[in-house]
Amino acid sequence: MTIRLHDTLSGELQPLEPLEPGHVRIYSCGPTVYGPAHVGNFRSFLFADLLVRYLRYRGLRVTWVMNITDIDDKIIRGARADRASIEGLANRWIERFLADASALRMTSPDVLPRATRHINEIVLLIEVLLAKGHAYRVEDGSIFFRISSWPEYGRLARLDPENLRVGERVEADEYGKDDVRDFALWKGPKADEPSWTTSLGPGRPGWHIECSAMSMRHLGESFDIHTGGVDLVFPHHEDEIAQSEAATGTRFVRTWLHCAHLRMGGEKMAKSTGNFARVADLLGAGVPARAIRYVLLAVHYRQGLDYSEATVEAATAALDRLDTAVAALDAYESDHGDDATVGGLLDGTRAAFETALDDDLNVSAGLAAIFDVVREANRRLAARSISTGDAARIAALIRDLDGVLGILPDAAEALEPDLAALIEQRRTARANREWARSDELRDELAGRGITVEDTRDGQRWRRTEAGR
Repeated sequence: MTIRLHDTLSGELQPLEPLEPGHVRIYSCGPTVYGPAHVGNFRSFLFADLLVRYLRYRGLRVTWVMNITDIDDKIIRGARADRASIEGLANRWIERFLADASALRMTSPDVLPRATRHINEIVLLIEVLLAKGHAYRVEDGSIFFRISSWPEYGRLARLDPENLRVGERVEADEYGKDDVRDFALWKGPKADEPSWTTSLGPGRPGWHIECSAMSMRHLGESFDIHTGGVDLVFPHHEDEIAQSEAATGTRFVRTWLHCAHLRMGGEKMAKSTGNFARVADLLGAGVPARAIRYVLLAVHYRQGLDYSEATVEAATAALDRLDTAVAALDAYESDHGDDATVGGLLDGTRAAFETALDDDLNVSAGLAAIFDVVREANRRLAARSISTGDAARIAALIRDLDGVLGILPDAAEALEPDLAALIEQRRTARANREWARSDELRDELAGRGITVEDTRDGQRWRRTEAGR
């Protein structure tokens, strides 16, 4: 097994070689909870979910940490606008994030650290940077990282460190500093902002230092993989590298993975421009959760992706095809003997899927391998050339690979009792040749999102809403 991932820092595909054999430690930049995460944010979160699922499928132990930024300038402004407490605002949007993540079947990270609960770790890290001369204080009590003390600054984003910084969350003149390029580690107290009393003096942490402190607290000074959206390469991840390595003297992250933007209407999806779609709103409008997940996962994470009605329709059609095939395999009954070639079909499908995902999570090729076996299974079902056991083995393989993708209906999902009763009534009606009653029940079930099909193997059903 050789899993290769595209490291942003080196710009090359590199084999995954965990610092601790068999154990991969991953940190993902999570939401800043001043409002609901949009589907563009979730593309980054679900790409990390795919990575975690695949590594575990491959037998590796994974520790996955995703932070929650619950204090920064945007949250403070949001709390003022809502006339709410900062903690109350953060808690509300954390709850919404967790509900959206669950709806989209995101694996729960092992740790979801909040910045406000890691003030001690942040303070200790800043104290180290001050002691080593990489940080300095200014008159208002703020503390800045001195970029001129770190010659390697700019490697991740491939920038000339002499150039001015852009895209900061804090305007250059908001806090006094020696050099416009320097970034805030600690922000001096203001009358209308939250503040912590610490050995550094009163104040609150800067955005970048939060992630360094939380990741090192839960994963160590060096860890294997750091993920995030491509928009975080600079300045956020560039700053993380500088302050972390300046403090510890060791390599911070082995592999940096960055997800391309999700576009809507041809433009980057972003709250700042209003060009975004919230998960809860889409679900409320009837967009199936599984279709949203499929759209966000089906294109390679480093490739730009458009979210539109057309992509949702294509995803829904693909899921319907997959659901139908699995339902047909489950319902198939035949006294035909086992087909000796099915083992090779299964082995070839698994090998193709793994080869694809081993290659920098090439999920498009992985999905192609699954739909190839679906097409072949449909052909053999139509010809009735396989046994009942063969059909079960093919279905089991698809479900096993779906443990990586998370797009099939939950295996434990069962019909509601009243729907199950209707299906049983229809089976009885057909057995009694009560065709009119059978049709009535079929139409009633269709109206409630259940498609019933009559096959040589009897009645089979599937949900017509891909979100179920």
